[in-house]
Amino acid sequence: MKSKFATGICGFLICAASIAGEYELSVDEVTIDTGDFVKKGIGYNGSSPGPIMRFKEGEKVKINVTNNLDVATSIHWHGLILPFNQDGVPGISFPGIAAGETFSYQFPIQQAGTYWFHSHSGFQEPDGAYGAIVIEPEGREPFRYDRDYVVQLTDKHPHSGNRIMRNLKTAADYYNREQQTFGDFLAEVKENGVSSTVSDRMAWGSMRMMKADVEDLQGFTGLINGKGPDQNWTGLFTPGERIRLRFINSSAMTYFDVRIPGLEMTVVQADGNNVQPVKVDEFRIGVAETYDVIVKPKDAEAYTIFAESMGRSGFARATLAVQNGLAAPVPELRDPARLTMADMGMDHSNMAGMDHSNMASMDHSNMASMDHSNMASMDHSNMASMDHSNMASMDHSNMASMDHSNMAGMDHSNMAMSKTEDKFYADGSGLIPKAANGGKFLSYSDLKAQKPLYEDREPTREIELRLTGNMERYLWSINGVKYENAEPIRLQYGERVRFKFVNETMMTHPMHLHGMWSILDVGADQWNPIKHTVSVQPGTTVYTETEVDEPGQWAFHCHLSYHASAGMFRKIIVEGGPEIKQAKLATTVTPGGDS
Repeated sequence: MKSKFATGICGFLICAASIAGEYELSVDEVTIDTGDFVKKGIGYNGSSPGPIMRFKEGEKVKINVTNNLDVATSIHWHGLILPFNQDGVPGISFPGIAAGETFSYQFPIQQAGTYWFHSHSGFQEPDGAYGAIVIEPEGREPFRYDRDYVVQLTDKHPHSGNRIMRNLKTAADYYNREQQTFGDFLAEVKENGVSSTVSDRMAWGSMRMMKADVEDLQGFTGLINGKGPDQNWTGLFTPGERIRLRFINSSAMTYFDVRIPGLEMTVVQADGNNVQPVKVDEFRIGVAETYDVIVKPKDAEAYTIFAESMGRSGFARATLAVQNGLAAPVPELRDPARLTMADMGMDHSNMAGMDHSNMASMDHSNMASMDHSNMASMDHSNMASMDHSNMASMDHSNMASMDHSNMAGMDHSNMAMSKTEDKFYADGSGLIPKAANGGKFLSYSDLKAQKPLYEDREPTREIELRLTGNMERYLWSINGVKYENAEPIRLQYGERVRFKFVNETMMTHPMHLHGMWSILDVGADQWNPIKHTVSVQPGTTVYTETEVDEPGQWAFHCHLSYHASAGMFRKIIVEGGPEIKQAKLATTVTPGGDS
């Protein structure tokens, strides 16, 4: 049966008739109305976001994509396990879809859960080319629900993606509306004293960085299912029902902290994979991640779905209600988050118990220009026991010129300080989340697989990926090398690879591996959660493992659109394995906004 998606009642409700084997999608110029501004953008089947694509596990699908733009396009099926030449990354998976042409994607549906799709060409995704995917499982779900809604988040900006990138390259703080003022200085003096405040400002100034660099892009309007806060998308319910909310973060750059005041949420799925239920009051959803939660409103009243940006510069809002037109109070934004020296991997205030036996391997050869003369605010009171025997050759004369790309040898995994509130954040980080009501905030550590997907076995090797960059010049890279200058990462079919992510920047990076799962190491062995996107916080080291079970060529990159475009991107080549009928592949790819 051939099905063309409608944008009416089936848009955000379950429609059994929409489950079929063949689908039609058009890529179109559209008008996007956020309630704050109206802009031209790109969408699917005449709208942004595009229609919800509903598949069933075990079926084979054919999706005919017609490009009505005057430039090339593509669609990447984010999180889906499929043959590499159907993955939709121009220059890696296929040549792309030329203007006026139709390309037919054909692949089996091998999984269930909540996913999404988006363009992988230029900045078409931030400009509106995205949509949701819902896959019905072959068997029964391990949890019960009566009603089902997609809640697709994004950060819509009045500027086009190309213009945003030009502005960031011209001045990295172009969109930073949270820069510290003289009033902030006086407030810090009152709290911390003149000497400490001046020293702290000088330390940040010497690094040419700002505590307020939590978000690269501010001035956006948060949308839920294409609706701005004032447009108030509403999902209906009957008191006593169990409602499944499928949260998808389709933002270009924005992390959201999500809560529903008055309702506890039970997390049942992460990145399309079932997890052991976790009851929370709030969760942080990284760019490109998905979380499914179940809520049980008992009263006939309205509840606000409130998604506040991690940097507190904006929000998205929707409503659950018993009838249209009802609304609940919308919370005020909390105080803006501020980075600390811990987010730079440089907080030594708790080093008394630090084991320095592992610092011998720290490579200081690239830190020759480090000048500590402006670090007066650093608390060294607990450093009496520190063994400096391996730091003899360290030259601290010129820290002012320091950028993140010169921190090559820093391995945060061996720098365990005092016990942190969340091991996936640096101890003392300014980004450690807390629930607005003082209750439970979801951590990666809470995620345990409902059922192991793979046999628990030792990895065959480890690959270190240092997340590097220079905020001032707006350069982003892996291991200090931008994508266009990097060799592909070569994996062997059948091996199990352990990836070690060392974040040497003060930004959070959502790392997305195409075509294969990332097993996030939370210390739960075979119960470690399975994800397609893993956030790596500033100053931290995170480990994932991958069963290399899909041959071909794949993309691996930061899912912040402008970071990927600036160079935090790699090609993965899986060698060996079953023969594949390959389409003719381009030998190079320009990442220009690939996300």
